Amino acid sequence: MGELGDKIKGNVNEAIGKVKQHSDDPATRDEGAAQELKGKGEQVKGKIKGALGDDI
Repeated sequence: MGELGDKIKGNVNEAIGKVKQHSDDPATRDEGAAQELKGKGEQVKGKIKGALGDDI
């Protein structure tokens, strides 16, 4: 997946994670926090690909 794809995927995961964190269920809140963190990681991955090229 290229730079743009990683950034979009990261944004989607962050948004879904934030929504899940407003749940009444503690397990869902934890899952949301993890998903938001995953999204941030995907965005960093996209930024790195943008700086170094998509072939890494």
